[in-house]
Amino acid sequence: MDNKINFTIPDEVITEVTQKLNEVASVLQPYLIALTPEERRTIPKMSDKTVPFVEKTLEYCQTAPQFAPPYMDREGLAGDMKVTEQLTPLLRTVTALNDGLDDTVMEAGGESYVNALSYYNSVKQATKMNVPGAKSIYDDLKKRFEKTKSGNGDPKPSAD
Repeated sequence: MDNKINFTIPDEVITEVTQKLNEVASVLQPYLIALTPEERRTIPKMSDKTVPFVEKTLEYCQTAPQFAPPYMDREGLAGDMKVTEQLTPLLRTVTALNDGLDDTVMEAGGESYVNALSYYNSVKQATKMNVPGAKSIYDDLKKRFEKTKSGNGDPKPSAD
């Protein structure tokens, strides 16, 4: 595995970013909603191809209002579209940040785990060769690989 993560982030940077993210979340919170999984599944989605359609419809509602059905909330359409236009660039920025964070955490975690496994396997071999001090470390670390009992009450075989 390549060592792509060969840096550490200064604590001051993490503190500053955390404060700023908390500030952003706090400022936006009054304007954010939470959808249920069912709402997310069933709500009509506005994709990039749909945006021009909604924008044109909004323009037509203003220039030819006689065609708007009486139950239609034209002001609501305008307000919803404004919120969409305001939040979409923020969402893109946060999504890009999320992708970078997710990739970096995944890589750093993977590298950490591979190195930990190398150490574990070295301690395991040292235990087999009766190297002093290895057994207690091995006994502690091997707990990660112990299986819980299966549904029938029999212990599952260990990964060793």
